[in-house]
Amino acid sequence: MKLGVATYNIHKGLSHFNQRMVLHEARERLRALDVDIVFLQEVQGANQRHEHRFHNWPAEPSYEFLADQMWSEFSYGRNAVYDHGHHGNAILSRYPIVASENQDVSDHRYERRGLLHCKIDWSGKILHCMCVHLALHERGRRRQVSALIERIRSSVPDGAPLIIAGDFNDWRDNCGRRLAEALGMREAFRVHHGRSPRTFPSRFPMLTLDRIYVRGFEVLGAEVHHGHPWTRLSDHAALSARLEMA
Repeated sequence: MKLGVATYNIHKGLSHFNQRMVLHEARERLRALDVDIVFLQEVQGANQRHEHRFHNWPAEPSYEFLADQMWSEFSYGRNAVYDHGHHGNAILSRYPIVASENQDVSDHRYERRGLLHCKIDWSGKILHCMCVHLALHERGRRRQVSALIERIRSSVPDGAPLIIAGDFNDWRDNCGRRLAEALGMREAFRVHHGRSPRTFPSRFPMLTLDRIYVRGFEVLGAEVHHGHPWTRLSDHAALSARLEMA
């Protein structure tokens, strides 16, 4: 009962300063990680401007393009909607996604956020996965973490395996302390290395914005993926972890 997971803010499939479309390169990098479940943030569900600007922009939604033949199951939570498209969070999985729901936790209308909750049939056991991208300001994050804790308490059985991953925008680790106290969650990288992972900016990671929290698992390994060629793809580094059922 081992599991590989990764989380990655893909910056809507564009390089730094939106100069290049990098979805094809990002797909190859994610494939190379060879994980079972991928938590993605800032995923473009549709964008008519990008379709016209980039000749090789995929015909299908970005999450479907990234999943391709590597992850047969995927779920998308549309958060931000505008005239020319929309974006949000996504979960890609090698195992069947048996249920999915996206909860709107936006703190104001100028910064749309959601909690994507998937139930995955992991070899006959239900695994609960939450993909998050929290607010830039601390007050909004506090409210969103409260909503996250409330959802888990009401929707996830105490003994069920649980993974929460994404871009927390939380360099002070206030979210981590609350998740540990309220839910018994542990951050995978901290468990394995004794500190939180530095993932932003990807060129010279200084801030600990991206995390993988687990419950019901032992952590076998955890890694931040930065440096070439990752720095060409997003302003965030990718984060992965190898887990085993406790």
